[in-house]
Amino acid sequence: MILLLIYASLAIVFSFFCSIWEAVLLSIPDSYAEAQAATGSANGKLLKEIKKDRDQHISAILSLNTVAHTVGAILVGKQAEAYYGTGGFSFFGLFDVPFTGLIAALMTLGVLILSEIIPKTLGANNWKTFSVFTAKSLRVVTFLMKPLVWMSDFVTKKMKGKGHGTEISREELSAMAQMGTRAGVFNAGESTIIDNLMRFHLIETRSILTPRTVVKASNQDKTIEEFYNANPGLPFSRIPIFEGSKDHITGYVLKDVVLDKLVKKEGDTKLKDISRPITVVKEDQTIHSVFNHLLSTKEQIALVIGQFGGMAGIITFEDVIETLLGLEIVDELDSTEDMQHLARQNWEKRAHDLGILNAKRSEEDKQ
Repeated sequence: MILLLIYASLAIVFSFFCSIWEAVLLSIPDSYAEAQAATGSANGKLLKEIKKDRDQHISAILSLNTVAHTVGAILVGKQAEAYYGTGGFSFFGLFDVPFTGLIAALMTLGVLILSEIIPKTLGANNWKTFSVFTAKSLRVVTFLMKPLVWMSDFVTKKMKGKGHGTEISREELSAMAQMGTRAGVFNAGESTIIDNLMRFHLIETRSILTPRTVVKASNQDKTIEEFYNANPGLPFSRIPIFEGSKDHITGYVLKDVVLDKLVKKEGDTKLKDISRPITVVKEDQTIHSVFNHLLSTKEQIALVIGQFGGMAGIITFEDVIETLLGLEIVDELDSTEDMQHLARQNWEKRAHDLGILNAKRSEEDKQ
């Protein structure tokens, strides 16, 4: 009877630890392992190593668990048969129950509850607490079960195709950001930035540019004084200049330079003489590409050209940053026409807040 209890207990104990290891290993996020490894601690590096070779450790766990269940069941069955023989008892006089059958049923129930449900629940809910213990113990278990692990690897490699890998997609990162917001890890603004960053490579320049029709530009042959008198309260710091029409933008001027020349009594200088070259991007470029381009050229403004080479509008570094911080243009990406309309609405809103729009309409009314 004592051996029966020992065999049953050993089988359940081994299976208990196998279930905890499996639940913890599958519950630890790759990002957590990477973060722990980045701290430089020995436990963090071990945790990353365990996650990297997860398949081998899972094979070791399943092999040990199978051995524990199989050997345990055989030994318990033999001891039960040796101790009780063919004896049994009557179940309320309805039918006879052999003791060996009762012990098998109790063993099955014990394995289900004590070595499956309880440990897996503990491991899944407390994976962070058990992570270091799991990493250290699995290294030993995998070493001891190496022959079975090799055999398992050989079989699985023959059967496994290319699979889908364990890489995290942009959609999953966006979903994780939303989950983090609901859990209180991120605030709404942070979640929006993460979500927009994941879609940065999809948004085209045409979606956020300031359209040609509302771009404030000036003829390059105007003098600084003429330009200033026509635009005394101009809020823009960079003004595109053109030759002939807006379809032939030749550069841009800085408002600070304009004011500096006026102070120095050099108002008769033409705008083209103080202009700077303007960088050019295409309207179908992604804003991720434009962002990198502006950074590399150390520019704050770019001319956006359309598919036929004409001016489509302008885009500024501020426009790109606003998009990253939550400008609501992502949901309308499927429609170019909507985007042009939305871009104009966005510009008009900013212009109205700055008091530009009313002034522009007054000038149009005078004309």
